[in-house]
Amino acid sequence: MKAAIFKGKGQIEVGERPKPAIQEQTDAIIHVVRACVCGSDLWYYRGLMDHAEGSIGHEFIGVVEEIGSDVKTIHKGDFVIAPFAFSDGTCPNCQAGFHTACTHGGFFGQGIEGDGGQAEFTRVPQADGTLVVVPGSEFSEETLASLLALSDVMGTGYHAAISAEVKQGDTVAVVGDGAVGLSAVLSAKLLGAKRIIAMSRHAERQALAREFGATDIVEGRGDAAIKSIMDLTDGIGVDAVLECVGTSEANQTAFAIARPGAIVGRVGMPHNVEIPAEGTFYRNVGMRGGPAPVRAYMTQLLDAVLAGKIHPGRIFDFTTDLDHIADAYAAMDERRAIKSLVKVGTM
Repeated sequence: MKAAIFKGKGQIEVGERPKPAIQEQTDAIIHVVRACVCGSDLWYYRGLMDHAEGSIGHEFIGVVEEIGSDVKTIHKGDFVIAPFAFSDGTCPNCQAGFHTACTHGGFFGQGIEGDGGQAEFTRVPQADGTLVVVPGSEFSEETLASLLALSDVMGTGYHAAISAEVKQGDTVAVVGDGAVGLSAVLSAKLLGAKRIIAMSRHAERQALAREFGATDIVEGRGDAAIKSIMDLTDGIGVDAVLECVGTSEANQTAFAIARPGAIVGRVGMPHNVEIPAEGTFYRNVGMRGGPAPVRAYMTQLLDAVLAGKIHPGRIFDFTTDLDHIADAYAAMDERRAIKSLVKVGTM
């Protein structure tokens, strides 16, 4: 089969790899229909984090081709969404809603042969607990894009909003204008926020943020951004902050603009981040978040997509096929694209 292969900093190639096979009887083999490049993939692509040479990619949707004998709720021919982490759905952590901490779980695309989502086929461990079946069989390209967004970024943006306890009528700030940040804007709107301040310096991302529900745009960074948001909130700060970047500057901004008693929902993978302990302590500012348990949110978000209530697939503004996966990475790396969609197979 064809698969994207991570070869090192700045090197993504398409090559032939053995088609994955059932290894445990709880596995399923998926024929991938759509995949995409994640912002976290760029950390490896840019050489900022280590990644094993080999399979990559953790966002995909597809059709079940084969199942192990112990798989009971997933069937051959089902059209499914795979969250970026696999989980059994039954351990205490899954039952508590934190599937990314499953005692029998893990993450796709770690370089292991056959586990990457940017491929024609991939193996899904713990298929019953991981995969979500999508009802129906005929979908527009727009709907397929939105279903693909549920595999990671939409659920991650939603996790930021849930972690920050966004509620009806809140004023919310979103730090970051990438795919997750834009999904966080959409999530804040879905949860009833009245005012949503999106931080962005790019016109096309600002436009999409407004389409998703942003009421205000702040273009500054650092101290300038903090001043702008404090001015917008009469010097008080916002009711909830959704931090969707992970850099030190983004985190410093997030905690500075939170009003006393607010919670910062963090989903940006932290890099060299130190939380200001005394400042947050005296202002009673809280912090929650981490790797998003996308599986916990997927059913309700799937219902919202199929009902036409949300259209998270609008984040994809670059489309190519698996043979040109290197172009998909380059477009995002060079900030020519918010997020790249990769057409792999057909249903």
